[in-house]
Amino acid sequence: MQLTTALLSLVAAAATTNAAPTDGAACVAPPRRFGIMALRSASPIHFASVSGFQNNLALKLPENELEAQCTDGVTRREATFFIKDGELFLYTPKETIQKLWTDRSGMGTGVLQYATYPKDGSWTPGRNFETKGWEIDENDNLLFKGSSFIACPWDPKAPETTKWTLYVNAGVSNPAWNEGCLGVTARTVTASEPVRCTYPPRQ
Repeated sequence: MQLTTALLSLVAAAATTNAAPTDGAACVAPPRRFGIMALRSASPIHFASVSGFQNNLALKLPENELEAQCTDGVTRREATFFIKDGELFLYTPKETIQKLWTDRSGMGTGVLQYATYPKDGSWTPGRNFETKGWEIDENDNLLFKGSSFIACPWDPKAPETTKWTLYVNAGVSNPAWNEGCLGVTARTVTASEPVRCTYPPRQ
């Protein structure tokens, strides 16, 4: 019995040694890749997926306005995102970075856009721009420093058919002097097979 116990201890010790990283550093899993779905019951945007469009995040983007340039050649409506060090990024090809920023000042009123720059370059944010503070809560909802989102119709006279734009909730019911805006929940959905895409910025 004593011999058997000793042998089992040696086997367990060997397994633990072999499983440890040889360079002394723990393996780090890649950030979760996810899409975003808007939740606002009894509204035109309930269950609408988020797209990248001319620096903005859009809902209900029409087929003829889809601009995603994806590595597999397929144009998609659903954008893929990930969070790293509290910052939110679009899942782009490795040579390009598209990072989200918001301006919650009185002038910005929660505007939410992405900046595009090469991986070997840099981007200088504006005076009131914020990039850090993104998180996913226990219900898989995306938040920025605890704040949810507001969606505004591109054409307030036709909210059922028009595309919508997302803003961070900065305490303004109709940000950027829009009309017909609605508070929304941004539910994250894990992308099981994420594809890298670039979203052309506004020219």
